[in-house]
Amino acid sequence: MADSTREEKLKRINESIRAFPDFPTKGILFRDICPILKDPKSLTAVIDLFEEYVRQNHQDVELIVGLDARGFLFGPLLAQRLGIGFALVRKRGKLPGPAVSVAYDLEYGKAEAEIQEDAVAPGQKVLVIDDLLATGGTLNAACALMKKQQANVMGCLVVIEIKDLHGADKIKPHSVFSLVQY
Repeated sequence: MADSTREEKLKRINESIRAFPDFPTKGILFRDICPILKDPKSLTAVIDLFEEYVRQNHQDVELIVGLDARGFLFGPLLAQRLGIGFALVRKRGKLPGPAVSVAYDLEYGKAEAEIQEDAVAPGQKVLVIDDLLATGGTLNAACALMKKQQANVMGCLVVIEIKDLHGADKIKPHSVFSLVQY
């Protein structure tokens, strides 16, 4: 029997997220999405809820942009459901051909994100997707890349948001839709 209500889907997703204390370093409580991917009903619940949100709030979205690497897991499934394309934002040096990049700060250093030059058209309406929003550095970099490409970021989608880290503040003025908050 398929999950029929939003509450049942959210419950299934919550129950599928595992917590690992002190990973990858002491003091971090890592939220593991692997059980979501292992369970077809949980994965379907994630995509169902994202699809419902997008259809209600962003009917004119033209492209889903996914972050390296877990945004690649949810983004193509959502894009396929919506009948639109998917574009990748990767770590610098991982994409062939001409690419555009932005530098951003990490908790422990600096990094660069990039997208192929022709992946997003000026004025194109995009939603950015990832598995988790913590401090907001990576999502903010993806939004900066979209601005550099003159795309219109309609918002960001994440499975998990760690509210205490205030990552959504870093992404403003863009909105964040999260399925689960901790």
